[in-house]
Amino acid sequence: MAFDKKLLDIVACPVCKGKLEFDKEGQQLICKFDKIAYPINDGIPVLLENRAIPLSTVE
Repeated sequence: MAFDKKLLDIVACPVCKGKLEFDKEGQQLICKFDKIAYPINDGIPVLLENRAIPLSTVE
């Protein structure tokens, strides 16, 4: 199942309520402000703060 990009218009980062960006290669939603990523499992974003993955400083 593919991620529906139309969801980006209505979902927000649960931490800062900011805009999320879709990373197709990593299958995750990225919050650049908080420097964290949320995984997408079977086309469904897992927007739980305790499941967020910290981004490295390189990204």
